[in-house]
Amino acid sequence: MKLYGDVISPFTRMCLVTAHEVGLKDELRLVATAVKPAELNETLAKLSPIGKIPVLETDHGHAIYDSRVIMEYLAHHAGDTSLFPHEGVKHFRVLTLLSLAQGTCDAAVAKRYEQVQRPEAMRWPEYRLRLKQRIEQGLDDIENNWMGDLNGVSAGSIGVACMLGYIDFRHDALKWRSTRPQLTAFAARFNKRMSMEAWPLE
Repeated sequence: MKLYGDVISPFTRMCLVTAHEVGLKDELRLVATAVKPAELNETLAKLSPIGKIPVLETDHGHAIYDSRVIMEYLAHHAGDTSLFPHEGVKHFRVLTLLSLAQGTCDAAVAKRYEQVQRPEAMRWPEYRLRLKQRIEQGLDDIENNWMGDLNGVSAGSIGVACMLGYIDFRHDALKWRSTRPQLTAFAARFNKRMSMEAWPLE
């Protein structure tokens, strides 16, 4: 299987960490693929009309996207039922936590684009502030309402860990640890997992 993406992308990293956790790290090859907001990546366009990373190309040549679908496919392919538990309440709790982590990532990536990629004359300060608020609100909600769900390894906890890693990498100025001791402890613990250390952000 081939995963088209960039490890700096929190969405790509979630898929790589998932593959490691379910025992597929040796079956998945990362194809380094960069994307720019205003340019078409022809390789990606042939696999996905959305043209975003990550995209998984299966051994049968089928394209799977986006990251949430890829993560669930990898768990299914490996026969793993722990990352996406089958029991109804737990299943949707994990999916909601993953969506919260990915929504926070969406804001963090958009903030990065707004600060760096968009031409300076076209930048929108109010939008950048709203993105910062979304990041802060996502972090606060996890700190206050989801810590019990981060005790184990699930698609949700993988999503949160990769989201925090991206914020550390791109938005260190947010100093998110200063008011979130439980999330700080979670990150310190989860980042020691082999799956996270196998795909560091550099």
